[in-house]
Amino acid sequence: MTIGFSSRAVRSTCVLCAAGLLTLMPAAAAARAERPDPGPPGGSRAAAPGQALLYRSGTQVRPRPGAPGVPDVSALSWVVADAGTGDVLAAHDAHRKLPPASTLKTLFALTVLPVLPGGIRHEVSADELSGIGPGSSLVGVIEGRTYRVSDLWNGVFLNSGNDAVHVLASLTGGWSATAARMQAEARALGAHDTHVRSPDGYDAPGQVSSAYDLAVFGRAGLRNPDFARYCAKVDAMFPGRNGGSYGIMNTNRLLTGADGVEPYPGLIGIKNGYTSDAGNTLIAAARRDGRTLVVTVMNPQKGGGHAVYEEARALLDWGFEAGGRVEPVGSLVPAAARPRHGPEAVPAAVTAAQPSREESGWPETGAIVGVAGLGAGAMVLVLRLKLVRADRT
Repeated sequence: MTIGFSSRAVRSTCVLCAAGLLTLMPAAAAARAERPDPGPPGGSRAAAPGQALLYRSGTQVRPRPGAPGVPDVSALSWVVADAGTGDVLAAHDAHRKLPPASTLKTLFALTVLPVLPGGIRHEVSADELSGIGPGSSLVGVIEGRTYRVSDLWNGVFLNSGNDAVHVLASLTGGWSATAARMQAEARALGAHDTHVRSPDGYDAPGQVSSAYDLAVFGRAGLRNPDFARYCAKVDAMFPGRNGGSYGIMNTNRLLTGADGVEPYPGLIGIKNGYTSDAGNTLIAAARRDGRTLVVTVMNPQKGGGHAVYEEARALLDWGFEAGGRVEPVGSLVPAAARPRHGPEAVPAAVTAAQPSREESGWPETGAIVGVAGLGAGAMVLVLRLKLVRADRT
């Protein structure tokens, strides 16, 4: 017995009802997604107050007496930020637009997780696996196999499976609609450097993000309980052929210690990536002595494939040592949100649904509840889709 609907046709129609409702008012979403970037100071749009340093080239840091020196790293762009306050402690070319590779899956998860609970079961079709880019990282999703949504999320977070992303995107309106909602989510979070063309992070013309935006996504992700749990997993079992399963391991070597990379003490995720255009990219978060730091590293120029982890390690070490001994050079919190919500509040656009409870098979009955901000946060769409128990024949 599985969670589903009385026939495959009805199941498909009802699940995709969610996607259809989430894509209402496409003009509003598109307008939000294509809002112009703020640009650097002196341009047509000045940077927000207190953010100007982050638009300057080179390394930005404001040390107090006794502060440790910033480590010498080769990444084209990086950020060290306090996840609790949102303060940016130091950065290098924070708003430089670069290909993000699979770190863009963090934005995909922020957009889709709240409207797609982990307990849903879905039979994968051939159409859902079409269009995956050559050379993509795959977790091994099989046409005709039934998966829990939580299995697919394990495939996204641990194995960076583009096949899992394609299936999840199909359940929430399709590839283009998902990209548009991701774009809107990025803007709502104050991430104006990001342009989404392929939700899985696969290289595509015009697809870029920045170390600043990736830090914003990482910080927001830690405030979503499902996101935080998935990104911290070291390993999981994934459904295979003939009713079997096989083990998958997180490809974030700073978390697992694989391939000779020493695991970082206190690391709690979040996501690594690689493509030929992007090079190696990483969002890493670690907790120590009651503080949580988020570090982003984009495309190290020296040291080989593991340099992204060692440079993140050096930046995390510096950030923990520099606590209380540097002045912030900016903030990950949108200026408009700071007075109203405070540093510890969840960003307004990230509205988490109930935890997936996939261990207990939730939802047995009940509803998928999705909340998506439209316009300037003034319009809210609430979707309730009743689920029933049904025998699959």
